[in-house]
Parts: sequence; structure tokens; C-alpha cells
Amino acid sequence: MNRKPRLPKQVFLSHATSDRRHADKIANVLRSQGIPVWYSRTHPGGAQQWQQEIGKALKQCDWFLVILSPASVKSMWVKRELSYALIQKRYEDKIIPVLLRDCDHESLHWTLATFQMIKMTVGFLPACEELLRIWGLRYTP
Repeated sequence: MNRKPRLPKQVFLSHATSDRRHADKIANVLRSQGIPVWYSRTHPGGAQQWQQEIGKALKQCDWFLVILSPASVKSMWVKRELSYALIQKRYEDKIIPVLLRDCDHESLHWTLATFQMIKMTVGFLPACEELLRIWGLRYTP
């Protein structure tokens, strides 16, 4: 029986601050297709409140998307967010690495080598199409 994949309740989008423009574009595509996205665009309040907001979002979301770039593999926060997602049962088979720029992504976490990558390096449109196929959706810009 061929069932349509269930749409995410909400996708957590992990990214380095310097990749925010690309995170915005990806989030806009997902939202335009009816997929809610959470990601930190700014630091809400102080550092303590920001950390709590991230923790709360990680507990609420049911999919995890990580943007990979030279900046993200150096980001302490991306590493923390990914490490958390990797040990949560609800994120099992629901972690999507998006390769924005070639980088040593295994330095972020060795298990990334085992995941199927969405490669933005081949172009934004083909990558969006591949990403949305995960949930049985067609990209309609």
C-alpha cells in the first residue's frame, strides 16, 4: 500500500548565523507548502531566554533540518542542536541535512555521513524539489 508521507507538525531549522539568508529562503519555501518551521532569526531577550526558547522548540518540533556550511560546522549551537536531535527517538529518520556549501560536515557529527543529503550545491530549485519530495509534496514556486 502506497501511503502519502505525513506532513511535519513543525520543522526545526538549525543553521549558523551567517547562513541566515539561506535559512530564510528555505523556511519560506517550506511555509509556502504548508509546513510550519521554527528557527532562531534573532536572540529573543537575553542569552538565557534564547537558550530556553531553542530547547522548547526542539521539544515541540517533530522534524530536524540542519543547514551545512563551513560556518555551521564551526557553530557550537548547531552542534548542540544536532547532538540533541540525534538522541531523541521522535527525530529518528526525521533528520535532514541540507548541504549549502561544501564543508567537512563529519566534523560536526560523524553520523552525518550516513544520512541522505539534500544538496543545495546543485541549485536551489532542484534542492527544494528533493526536500519537498520527502513529504510527498511538489514544489510550486
